[in-house]
Amino acid sequence: MEATILFATESPPLAVLAAAKIAGVSLLVDDGLPSGSSPILRFNSGLKLHGTNVLLRFIARAATIPNFYGQELVESAQIDELLDYAPIFLSGSEFENACHHVDEYLSLRTFLVGNNFTIADVTIWSNLAGTGQRWESLRKSKKYKNLVRWFNSIASEYSEILNDLTSIYVGKRGLGKPISTKPKPGEVSNQTSKPRDVAIVNGESTEKEKSVGAIDLDLPGAKVGEVCLRFAPEPSGYLHIGHSKAALLNKYFAEKYHGKLILRFDDTNPSKESTEFVDNLLKDIETLGIKYDVVTHTSDYFPQLMEMAENLIRKGKAYVDDTPREQMQKERMDGIESNCRKNTVEQNLELWKEMRRGSERGLQCCLRGKLDMQAPNKSLRDPVYYRCNPVPHHRIGSKYNVYPTYDFACPFVDAIEGVTHALRSSEYHDRNEQYYRILEDMELRKVQIYEFSRLNMVYTLLSKRKLLSFVQEGKVDGWDDPRFPTVQGIIRRGLKIEALIEFIVQQGASKNQNLMEWDKLWTINKKTIDPVCPRHTAVIEERCVQLVLTDGPEVPFVRIIPRHKKHDAAGTKATTYTKKIWIDYVDAASISSGEEITLMDWGNAIVKDVEKDLDGNVTQLIGSLHLEGSVKTTKLKLTWLPDTTELVSLSLVELDHLITKKKLEEDDDFKDFINPCTKKETAALGDSNMRNLKRGEVLQLERKGYFRCDVPYLRPSKPIVLIAIPDGRRQAPLK
Repeated sequence: MEATILFATESPPLAVLAAAKIAGVSLLVDDGLPSGSSPILRFNSGLKLHGTNVLLRFIARAATIPNFYGQELVESAQIDELLDYAPIFLSGSEFENACHHVDEYLSLRTFLVGNNFTIADVTIWSNLAGTGQRWESLRKSKKYKNLVRWFNSIASEYSEILNDLTSIYVGKRGLGKPISTKPKPGEVSNQTSKPRDVAIVNGESTEKEKSVGAIDLDLPGAKVGEVCLRFAPEPSGYLHIGHSKAALLNKYFAEKYHGKLILRFDDTNPSKESTEFVDNLLKDIETLGIKYDVVTHTSDYFPQLMEMAENLIRKGKAYVDDTPREQMQKERMDGIESNCRKNTVEQNLELWKEMRRGSERGLQCCLRGKLDMQAPNKSLRDPVYYRCNPVPHHRIGSKYNVYPTYDFACPFVDAIEGVTHALRSSEYHDRNEQYYRILEDMELRKVQIYEFSRLNMVYTLLSKRKLLSFVQEGKVDGWDDPRFPTVQGIIRRGLKIEALIEFIVQQGASKNQNLMEWDKLWTINKKTIDPVCPRHTAVIEERCVQLVLTDGPEVPFVRIIPRHKKHDAAGTKATTYTKKIWIDYVDAASISSGEEITLMDWGNAIVKDVEKDLDGNVTQLIGSLHLEGSVKTTKLKLTWLPDTTELVSLSLVELDHLITKKKLEEDDDFKDFINPCTKKETAALGDSNMRNLKRGEVLQLERKGYFRCDVPYLRPSKPIVLIAIPDGRRQAPLK
């Protein structure tokens, strides 16, 4: 079957073209698509396939090369994962992180998946080559040896095909030698030599060169000094990572246009809201480094909102409806007008009084806007403006028995407070028309809505209602549980706020709905903490093995060594050297009699005897120091602890996702996907210096990973609790 691949001139799909050539799939080429278009595969029959990964998977299945799409289902799934990951090499600021990740992955591999050359190898190779000089510079530096070895191997095997394609298309993308953009006399350049951006670190602004992928956006119709924005969380839970994106975008635009930022608590539902949530939202906003000009509450405007509701009733633009809720929902779906829609103004005002009194009759009613019951956009089908709910409000007590809905209150307060641009996630897109129509009926000034995509994370619930159920049912310790996606939760797990900000800024204000991987966020975090966090030593307590050094020091001695060899500010620690030391069982079990090993921060030793019990378990090692030995010649570099009474007890806590499904669909019940095992605690021994750890301090346990101190040293009988910080690598599920 003949087919043509179509793409935009400036963005040729190098991976698809290379895969087709290598796989023997004949394609005609047409580079006439408009700028920004995704590639299309058009068959003579008229059938079309759209998108890079769709095309790659089609070619992989059509290939004559054995196992080009994997040898089994698991390998095919691994390939799919790598195809989804591959675009990160073209993302600019994440390029080196991606190189580092794949370099480590290739340390013991010839190919990316299994033992065969696959479409994954072609795709990653092409995306590296597609960056032109950027990759070539790294390739020559040999910074990523495993990656370079693999890249060169692929290039050598398919040199003719790949060299031809890169010479044609990499140059076409402008990724070869840089093209001069110096304007001619009289012309104005659209580029600046060094675009700048503001990075927010610990709440302070520092100017730095703007990386690719950082925000570089404009608000439509915005004027410097005249912009007014609002961040309006509902105080029905703690701030989570999704809210953080909205908060930081508002902050960004307020700073860019030297405008005003209002922090408004959307407190219109007393059944779900509390002072606790208000206090913690303020705490989280401060943590994000967001400076606002004023704090307001929707409840500040309850009198005006009541007056507006009554005004709309008198104008015939709102009516009181006593239709049962389920019937009302069905009528809205079917476009059937309520019988109450024909009520007179007098009838509506009388029922409105009953609602305000909170009477039994009033409790049967709600106030609805009279918009358009036949509108294709169902949000316009007479939305509810007020509900009768005689529950005390956390700020104003029992003054009111009726409360406005978000849909009614939000446009009113936006207009009254002078908001020029209302930033809303695109999940509200269908309600934008409703927002404008309500403003029109209220005869208030128009507010410009600016949309951005909601930040969705894999294996994560961001619904406050669902998160609340975890808290109420005791499945987590509270809203700051380190398994929670709340700001307090992820910080308790060890995320640095500057890493969160960098992650969100890289998303920009894109309107594309993306399901983001936590791995990317934790990779950024590792890059933040690794250069500065102190190093300590721990040994897993269960079955730990004693190594007796026959020529070790009869009298223990102490050396003061740095807590981080490349960061003096991390301070120093005291290390005790003794004749008997403890090592992890897994290390002891891997040592052979007569083997030379390296004891980190000490030197080499030779293990002369490996003692085992009847079941073959190692019980003790006997050896001697060989400090003149070279650490370059040993296979095992081991952490160890002195056998002293000064060691501290540790509890190492590993955590997993709360749900087992990557993305929940609308009809999924989240309770069907609750992860039965989300927390694992391992007893360990730690060096005596860890008595000085403070709550919140981040450290690295040598050869065990990064941790955050959750409970510091209190007394010998109570362990120090350290929460494991993910480092961006895929972790196996807890058992």
